[in-house]
Amino acid sequence: MAKFILRRFFLLLLTMFLVSVAVFLITESSPGNVARNVLGAFVTPEQEASFLAQMGLDKPIHTRYLFWLLGDDWYASYKVGLPLKRITTEDGFDEWWAVRNDGALIRWRLEGENLIAIARLDGGVVSEYENNGRWRTGKSGGSYFWGVDDQNHVVLWEKGTDRKVWTFVMGTGWMESSGGPVEYIPLKKGFVRGDPGVSLRTGRPVSKSIFLRLRNSLVLAGTAFVIVMPLALFLGMLAGLKEGSLRDRALSVGGMMFSVTPEFATGIFLILIVAVWLKLVPGATVFGEKAPWERPDMLVLPVLTLTLIELGYVLRITRASMVEVMKSPYIRTAHLKGLPYWRIVFRHAVRNALMAPITVIMLHVNWLMGGIVIVEVVFGYPGLGKYLLDSALFKDVNALEAGAMILVTVAVVTQLIADIAYTFLNPRIRYG
Repeated sequence: MAKFILRRFFLLLLTMFLVSVAVFLITESSPGNVARNVLGAFVTPEQEASFLAQMGLDKPIHTRYLFWLLGDDWYASYKVGLPLKRITTEDGFDEWWAVRNDGALIRWRLEGENLIAIARLDGGVVSEYENNGRWRTGKSGGSYFWGVDDQNHVVLWEKGTDRKVWTFVMGTGWMESSGGPVEYIPLKKGFVRGDPGVSLRTGRPVSKSIFLRLRNSLVLAGTAFVIVMPLALFLGMLAGLKEGSLRDRALSVGGMMFSVTPEFATGIFLILIVAVWLKLVPGATVFGEKAPWERPDMLVLPVLTLTLIELGYVLRITRASMVEVMKSPYIRTAHLKGLPYWRIVFRHAVRNALMAPITVIMLHVNWLMGGIVIVEVVFGYPGLGKYLLDSALFKDVNALEAGAMILVTVAVVTQLIADIAYTFLNPRIRYG
């Protein structure tokens, strides 16, 4: 079993790598302009180029993928010539600083042709001073400097370029300034160190946003799973025990009706009936940054929609498996031996009938996490599926990559759980 789990772990790593490459290539080749998606259709070419440079999107695709995977602070540290360190301020913001030889943290800004160093000392005391001694002389005779700016970039300044730069400030718009950097390296530690970067759409760290959305989806999917799976298994076995009976027909037709109805149609019908006509619960899930369990009334309709969709499919799979098991020779032998009917069902039929549904259920765990985007959109639920949909529309590759890695992990782990569950349902199954 230990070797089997180890093989699955390496399979997880390989799958995550291949999926990350595929997502990166698909996002890169998909139509659309990320700068215009984020900033609007009326940005000028200069503003667009400035945005792409500040986000690091002007670099070759293989360089961007390497920086996303392994981070770029090691490369940026080499450019600056000092170690780099990320700190979290009292307000909860992440800031990158260079570490001076005496241990103080330091960043820079350019005023005309003067480098102004901003030093952060022990105790949070900040001081500023001219630091023109850090200008270096290039091969062409001009002066340049690599340093950390106040926007979490390592940037290249060149003296005398008087380069125009546009910075988009939320609530203010585009701010133009001169003497801007000629090259940017947006700092991040990389996915393998838990930092998939900043969302191109929101400007917030992906790790903080996506785990909030993941929590919301886990609550929604987990609640639906706990309700629908035991109910679907019970009804499916009940239908399969008497194939062709009125009970079997009623459950099969009802299950098919719910499973073939599109999610958006089921959700809209429930909103009209339960929220609009009966006014029992809200028809939308607007709870902002609050946890979903703080407003359980808003979870009723999304959970009910998922329950009805999943109920029919798992019910029919369980019913078909139960029918097949009840026709097996060992079941007939048990009947001929005179064993009680319900003992035959619970001791011999149920365990073997659960083999197929377990596989389906574990596959649907992954669907419940990432495939409920339609349900989340219909009810305005701030979950992982809706987050990934919005990110895909904006070509937000950092958010898409992080979401894909989460879903790959869920898929592999749930299949591992299913394989382990098989060993309890069928003792003849062993993994070496």
